Amino acid sequence: MNRKAKSFRKKLLGYFMLFTAVIFTVLWLLQTVFLQSFYNSMIIGNTRSAAEKVTSFSLDGDSGELLDELSWDNSLLVYVTDTEGNILYSADEYKKGHNGYNENSGQRQSKGGKGHKEGHQHYRELPDNYSDFLESLSSSDSGEAELKTEQMYFYGKYIEYGDDKAILYLGTNLNAVGSTARIIRIQLIIVSIISVVIGFILALFISRRFSRPISQLNEKAHTLGENNIDTEYHKGFCAELDELNDTLDKTGVKLKQSKEFQNELLANVSHDLRTPLTMIKGYAEMIRDISHEDEQQCAEDVAVIVREADRLTALVGEILEYSELQMKDTEDIMTDVDLSEIVGSVTDSFESLFSKDGYFFERNIAENIQVRGNASRLTRAVYNLIDNAMRHIGDDKWIGVKLKNENGKAIIEISDHGEGIAPDELERIWDKYYTNRQRGSKGVSGLGLAIVKQTISQHGGVCSAVSEVGKGSTFRIELRL
Repeated sequence: MNRKAKSFRKKLLGYFMLFTAVIFTVLWLLQTVFLQSFYNSMIIGNTRSAAEKVTSFSLDGDSGELLDELSWDNSLLVYVTDTEGNILYSADEYKKGHNGYNENSGQRQSKGGKGHKEGHQHYRELPDNYSDFLESLSSSDSGEAELKTEQMYFYGKYIEYGDDKAILYLGTNLNAVGSTARIIRIQLIIVSIISVVIGFILALFISRRFSRPISQLNEKAHTLGENNIDTEYHKGFCAELDELNDTLDKTGVKLKQSKEFQNELLANVSHDLRTPLTMIKGYAEMIRDISHEDEQQCAEDVAVIVREADRLTALVGEILEYSELQMKDTEDIMTDVDLSEIVGSVTDSFESLFSKDGYFFERNIAENIQVRGNASRLTRAVYNLIDNAMRHIGDDKWIGVKLKNENGKAIIEISDHGEGIAPDELERIWDKYYTNRQRGSKGVSGLGLAIVKQTISQHGGVCSAVSEVGKGSTFRIELRL
C-alpha cells in the first residue's frame, strides 16, 4: 500500500528543522567533544612557533624584552638554561623575567632554584621534570625535545645565548580549556533552546511563504481551460515560478482555443456534414426503390451521390487541415522555396482543367522569387486563393494571377471580376466558416481562406484583400524574400 506523499509545506518544514539539528549537532561536537583536542593542537603549535621565533633572533644577556613579550602573548613559561640546567633567564605571563645571576654574590641560580637567596625565592623555579627533558634533549638527533602530561606541555631546543650554547625551555598549560568548556556548554544550551524556537518559527514562516505560490499554481492548473478562473498568482516570488505561471497561462489559452474550436466545429460543421450525408442516403434509397430499373435515371442519381461524396471528402479534408494548423505544437520544416515555380504550377493545374470551359487565366509571374518556407503549405495557400476566385468568378470567367518583388517582399495577387465583397465583410472573410454561412455557400466548408491566413501567419507574412461590389476582388499575400 502506497503511503500518501507529504505536502510541500510539511517537507520544507521538516528539511529546515533537520538542517537546524545537523548544524547544532556539529556545533556541539566542535565546542565540547573536540574542543580540548583542538585547543591542545593550537597551543602546541603556538609554543613551537614561539620557539622558532626565539631561534631566529640572536639572543644575548639583554634579550629579556623579547622573551617577556613571547611569554605574555602566548601564556608561556620561558626558561633559558645552560647545558647543566642552571637558569640563565626565566619569565612567565604574570611576572617579568629575570636573569639567573645572584645580585649580591654573582652566582648563577642552580637547577631547581637552589642558588637563590631568600630575596629571590619568589621567582618560578624549573619544573620537576626538567631533568627528564634534559635527558631527552641530549639523546635527540634533531636538537629539540618535548614532554607532555595531562596538565602541561613542554618543548625545548638548543639555542645560542650570547657566546654560549644554551637551552630554550618553554612550558604551557593544557587544562585551561576545562573551565572554558563548561561556560561554553552552558551558553550552548541557552543558545540552542533560543535558536530552536526561532528556527521553528522561521521554518514555519518560510514553509508558508514558499508553499503559498505553489498552492496557487496547483489550483490554477486544476482550472486550466475553464472560462472562470478565480485563482490568481502574484508574480515576483521567484523567476522559476513566474515562468511556470506563464507556461500555465499559455497552456490555458491553448486549451480554451481547443475547446472553442471543438464547440465551433460541432456548431458550424454539423449542418455541412449532415447535408451531403442526407443527399447520399436519399439518392441511394431512390436507386434501390425506384430508379434501379431505369438506367439513365440511375446514372444521374449515382452522379449526385458521387458529387456529394466528393464534397463531403473535401469538407472533411479542409477541417482536418485547419485543425492541424491550429493545434500544431511544432513548427514546419522551412527550406528555400521557389515561389515562382509554385504559383506557376498551381495556375497550370487550374488552367488545364478549366480552360476548355472558357476560363481565362492572365499571368504576370516574375521569375526566381525565392522565399523561406514550407513548399507544401504555400502550395495549398495559393491553391485555395485561386479556388476561391474560381467560385466567385464573374461572367467573363477571368482570373488574374500576379507574382512580383515589391520593396523587398514577395507579393502574390489573385484577382477576379466577380460580385465583389462589401466593405464591412472584408475583415471577416478570413474567419472560419464565414464564407459558407454568409456568402452564398459557394465554398466547401468556409475554411479555405482561414487556412490561407493561418499558413501565411506561420510564415511571418500578411494577408489582405481589396474589393469593390459588382467589380471584383483582389486577394494579396506578402512574404519576406
